[in-house]
Amino acid sequence: MIKVAGIQMSSGPIKEENIKKALRMAEVAVGKGAKIICFPELFNTHFFPCAQEEENFELAEDRNGETVTTFSRFCKEKEVVAILPIFEKGRDSHYNSAFVIDADGRVLGSYRKIHIPQLPLWEERFYFSEGNLGFPVFNTKYAKIGIQISWDNFFPEGSRILTLKGAEIIFSPTSNAYDTHPKWLTVITANAIVNNLHIMRVNRVGREEKQEFYGRSFFVSPEGEVLAEMGKDEGILIGSFYRELNDLTRRDWNFFRDRRPLAYLELLGMDIISLIAERLRDER
Repeated sequence: MIKVAGIQMSSGPIKEENIKKALRMAEVAVGKGAKIICFPELFNTHFFPCAQEEENFELAEDRNGETVTTFSRFCKEKEVVAILPIFEKGRDSHYNSAFVIDADGRVLGSYRKIHIPQLPLWEERFYFSEGNLGFPVFNTKYAKIGIQISWDNFFPEGSRILTLKGAEIIFSPTSNAYDTHPKWLTVITANAIVNNLHIMRVNRVGREEKQEFYGRSFFVSPEGEVLAEMGKDEGILIGSFYRELNDLTRRDWNFFRDRRPLAYLELLGMDIISLIAERLRDER
């Protein structure tokens, strides 16, 4: 059994203050026995994608920035794993990313959000390029973990790929507002059931300039049972991850035994035709 924690926190306009708050809450999570700690999407900044403003690019940082280096020291000292969803400055572009730090302080890498929405108050394509690192699975000291950031969760191919690559638990950092919780609960629970694994959704909370984020983070089992959940206040979601439950559920609901990958080639063919048609339209 491994305890995992989701830090449901609000964030303000001063990055340094957000990092300090995150560290304080992480300390509490460690005191509760957590070995893997996940923060909400873009936890170290205010939710800047609500508007298109060039100066917000100054908020981006790379793996050598303040957020990652600070938590690298923390993880090494406390022997915990941390998932840090931040605005990443890459070599040639910017990404909505999540860095993973192992319990010895090593940065194992990052996942870059692949599915980028463009909606009123979620002006993400202005800031973020599509992730180009695929769907990595991080082999941490305590578990093999995958990450699906926010909008990614509505594309089931990602969760399936992570499971096929050996993920035992998926963390889903989000920044969701308004009355959308039922949809997120339904889709994430479905992803857990059809992939026979645990998923923890960690949502942002608090009123900001243009949105009010509702929290309601939750942790679901491979059987679709909600093991832990939160309300709309700041706090720490604690859940217990049982690797054995993944295996037991997979024996009873053996979706992977009954998969027929060759039958799905039709989907790939349809996607290729669609991409070719799109390319031809662009060239005209």
